[in-house]
Amino acid sequence: MAMASIARRRTANLFSSSSKHLYNYSWILTRGFASGSDDNDVVVIGGGPGGYVAAIKAAQLGLKTTCIEKRGTLGGTCLNVGCIPSKALLHSSHMYHEAKHSFASHGVKLASVEVDLPAMMAQKDKAVGNLTKGIEGLFKKNKVSYVKGYGKFLSPSEVSVDTLEGGNTIVKGKHIIIATGSDVKSLPGITIDEERIVSSTGALALKEVPKKLVVIGAGYIGLEMGSVWGRLGSEVTVVEFAADIVPTMDGEVRKQFQRSLEKQKMKFMLKTKVVSVDTTGNGVKLTLAPAAGGDQTTLEADVVLVSAGRTPFTAGLELEKIGVETDKAGRILVNERFATNIPGVYAIGDVIPGPMLAHKAEEDGVACVEYIAGKEGHVDYDMVPGVVYTHPEVASVGKTEEQVKALGVDYRVGKFPFLANSRAKAIDDAEGLVKILAEKETDKILGVHIMAPNAGELIHEAVLALQYGASSEDIARTCHAHPTMSEALKEAAMATYDKPIHI
Repeated sequence: MAMASIARRRTANLFSSSSKHLYNYSWILTRGFASGSDDNDVVVIGGGPGGYVAAIKAAQLGLKTTCIEKRGTLGGTCLNVGCIPSKALLHSSHMYHEAKHSFASHGVKLASVEVDLPAMMAQKDKAVGNLTKGIEGLFKKNKVSYVKGYGKFLSPSEVSVDTLEGGNTIVKGKHIIIATGSDVKSLPGITIDEERIVSSTGALALKEVPKKLVVIGAGYIGLEMGSVWGRLGSEVTVVEFAADIVPTMDGEVRKQFQRSLEKQKMKFMLKTKVVSVDTTGNGVKLTLAPAAGGDQTTLEADVVLVSAGRTPFTAGLELEKIGVETDKAGRILVNERFATNIPGVYAIGDVIPGPMLAHKAEEDGVACVEYIAGKEGHVDYDMVPGVVYTHPEVASVGKTEEQVKALGVDYRVGKFPFLANSRAKAIDDAEGLVKILAEKETDKILGVHIMAPNAGELIHEAVLALQYGASSEDIARTCHAHPTMSEALKEAAMATYDKPIHI
């Protein structure tokens, strides 16, 4: 088989040569660690997925570590007002939708089904609360000091913290990691009030199901939140400036995905820009126009979700005081060891270039502290999977077909529909496909794209395969349990290098 040695570890460049800034990092191994003093070996500003993971890993490596978090609860946007609460509502709303539309065909009959929104929100809040407390427990277990407050630089080795209790403290460290994450990207002329015009944060806490919901932006977050409220009864319209939804997605899969969402009654207005938003009446009136210019139209809604992306959050850190360099987008520039241009200061996660994903930030955090400890870290951004948690889900890793074509590589494509997968047919949930792209000459897998229920779980076999340079034949010749959804990946691999069996 073409599978590479599992013992191999690769250290990949984080960015292309055009955007990478390589600073001298010889000082990393010469600054030394604190011993018998009040200084920390590592101070992490930010307690989100990147920050808290970095803090725990640093402590596990024997480094005296403090984490500073302004929110008062750990987990960052992801756990508090992002990934976790949204997945809770996605699951709850899917259960309601299944009960209303699918149970009867499985022989389960209910006299009536209704939404108890306060109970649904309470379940979400309980999940968030338990997980945030769990991270605090991990801090105690690993002896990570936790300071609740807003930190700003006094010097490259000192952080002033305005604590949530109203005091101030100075936290000193040999190595300081910036892990402050990202914030909602605003749009000109649109003021988010988290009631009628909401960000993803407000969309997770609506007090009633809006009759009409307009989502500005057809990316991951907008489609997920649109799905939640659409299942619960909202009429959802997605307004997108670009010509396509989720522009990073493989084109063929994207088309099938959009058709699936449209079957769920989600409406799309592509190549459309929002000119203005009027909230003077009871609802919200949007003035729209073609992105290329043309006649204006109006669209009314009860709630508007602004989901046009995210931007690095570095406000109040006073990076300019110590001279940390950023790019035009406000991202902190680092080298492949996550070191900024200022000795002793590092940055990870959403505040640096790369995918704005929680799991990417976690990998950044681990690698960064490994470098600080004199070890070798590794992150390969080409191997970071992406998932849209709608139903069906869409998950991908590696190159899209459009990217492979642009590289001028000769390639083969193998596809397998879930309509031909026995487990999917047995549970009556067979929408979607697996698509594999492999180099023609070597059969090395270049990209895998899955649209299916639980695609976010299925994708990790493909991530591992790409990480170790596997061929499609490697997957095809690996025994998969029957009946499982993962057999579709095996069949797609068979279709890539030879022929599938079940279609």
